[in-house]
Amino acid sequence: MFYNKKKYIASGSLSSIAWKRFIRNKLSLASLLLIVFITLTAILGYLISPDSTPFANEQHLELTTKKPGFSIKMLKIVRPEKEQHFNFIHKMLYGERSAFTTIPIVKYYFYLDKLVYETYTGATPNDGEIVKINLTDVINSDNNINPKESILDMQKRIVDNLIINKRFILGTDRYGRDVLSQLIIGTRVSLSVGFISVLISLLIGILLGSLSGFFKGWVDNLIVWFINVVWSIPTLLLVIAITFALGKGFWQVFIAVGLTMWVEVARVVRGQILSIREKEFVEAGRALGFKNSRIIFRHILPNVMGAVIVISAANFASAILMEAGLSFLGIGVQPPMPSWGMMIKENYGYIILDAAYLAILPGLAIMIVVLAFMIIGNGLRDALDVKIE
Repeated sequence: MFYNKKKYIASGSLSSIAWKRFIRNKLSLASLLLIVFITLTAILGYLISPDSTPFANEQHLELTTKKPGFSIKMLKIVRPEKEQHFNFIHKMLYGERSAFTTIPIVKYYFYLDKLVYETYTGATPNDGEIVKINLTDVINSDNNINPKESILDMQKRIVDNLIINKRFILGTDRYGRDVLSQLIIGTRVSLSVGFISVLISLLIGILLGSLSGFFKGWVDNLIVWFINVVWSIPTLLLVIAITFALGKGFWQVFIAVGLTMWVEVARVVRGQILSIREKEFVEAGRALGFKNSRIIFRHILPNVMGAVIVISAANFASAILMEAGLSFLGIGVQPPMPSWGMMIKENYGYIILDAAYLAILPGLAIMIVVLAFMIIGNGLRDALDVKIE
């Protein structure tokens, strides 16, 4: 007998077999790499954001709704107050107040010990205000002024260090904020709400599903009744109700979304445990006198985690969509904290104007991340399939 294709029995642990199957799925692997890249971007946050001020909220009303790639000269005037220095971790997590006051300008020249510049107005013709300022006022700090420094040296230092050409890669919004910075910092909200909400839903869903499936009887009836009650309420309405009860804010959104996503986890865990609880290894555990908690958490749950992981990937995507919807309605994350949903809310009116990208860009970000998580979920489902290839 001849075989066109040799088949080998898979060897190694189940997790290694599943991982090998997963990486063979190129689309799922690409989605995983994309999520890793987005996660790193969210973690680094202010360190890679063009606007590293808290909440990426540096506003220049003169620069309202500028097109992607727009560039402008910016005069940086050192603030007179003492600059606060924070460590690396603090800056990465919370940003850092700029040590400069930045002013958009069109042109400038030096006249003796003064800097003369025309402010940018955004109008055509510009017709900005002509301002004269002492060179020492630009440098604006005793620590930065050398008494022996000549006027020419100060002029050179200002040109080299305090007059820059700033480019807005994705343009600016209606408040003159950098859109790219808003997208980068907004990534944190979407990924955080997904992670924390899924964690809350797993804690509640696995606990209730395990109790219901393992003990059956009145415990099962009570938990199933509670699951059905929560299941019958539209998810978005339940989230809105919880949000109103807890208040608007960053952490309230996480809790509200997490408290509505546990139902699916509980149903899956219950169904899986109902089919496993009569297996031989569970009966052996009872015969050996193991406690119910040990049988559940050390012997049964590891056998149902595959299904839980798959549904968690889908819930992660649902949480991101739900947070975006809440922020769009104004009951999610509150200003000035950037959020993709809030960016759509603030700029959806520009869709019919000539700046539709202000709402399309965060919409695309939401779509790409949600699609990536759904593809990862499908890849995990195939990888964790127990059927031998």
